[in-house]
Amino acid sequence: MFPIISRSLLLLPKSTDLKTTHSIAIHHLLITQQVRMSHNLYKNKNQERIRELVNSDPTGGWDKCYDEGLTPWDLGQPTPVLLHLLKTGAIPKGRALIPGCGSGHDVMAIACPERYVVGLDISEKAIQKAKQLSCSSSNADNLTFLIEDFFSWRPTELFDLIFDYTFFCAIDPDMRALWASRIQELLKPDGELITLIFPISYHEDGPPYAVSVDNYEEVLRPFGIKAISIVDNEMAVAPRRGREKLARWKRVKAEPLL
Repeated sequence: MFPIISRSLLLLPKSTDLKTTHSIAIHHLLITQQVRMSHNLYKNKNQERIRELVNSDPTGGWDKCYDEGLTPWDLGQPTPVLLHLLKTGAIPKGRALIPGCGSGHDVMAIACPERYVVGLDISEKAIQKAKQLSCSSSNADNLTFLIEDFFSWRPTELFDLIFDYTFFCAIDPDMRALWASRIQELLKPDGELITLIFPISYHEDGPPYAVSVDNYEEVLRPFGIKAISIVDNEMAVAPRRGREKLARWKRVKAEPLL
């Protein structure tokens, strides 16, 4: 194992003895560990606060998260792998839906004259922010943001694409079958569902609740929706890397009986 040497150690005079150098190295290592522990403690406290707000008020709790600046799901930019799919022409055109759209970065990223995108969120604060950010978008005419409950919303048209990222993991696991039912109802027969499966973990509390590929397959299979591709998301942002998969799903037509 190679020793960890900080830049400050490299600046020490050559005459510094090994004992002093060793003591300084240990000091720097302890400081680094303390910083990491403090950061993790800060993240844990924020996560506990989010769960407290949302679990005590499943509807208004999300607005309170925005009020307190507790929005770790918001990257502040479009999802990198979604931009990659867009660049490579791998995103269906037509009508697209993004439930739990938050500040709307992904909605604005994929909206274009050939693709009308609906961003849905139960949080009024999220939609207010999304509308403010989209005012200057060159594709403002090709998108809309709605304050709606995904599970009760009744649109007049179906969708060619549904993109789910940090929405499936935000709902109570008991509602996952209903989520799949709504996907089936809102998606055109030849439409596509794209999901970023995150966080792949084994923790019990939430949101975000731990998810797995099996969790998705279990609820989508009864509706004839099956994965056509599941790969590790190599473009996941650093804190989520290794805990995220990109999955693409389509409704499989029943084969005729011979």
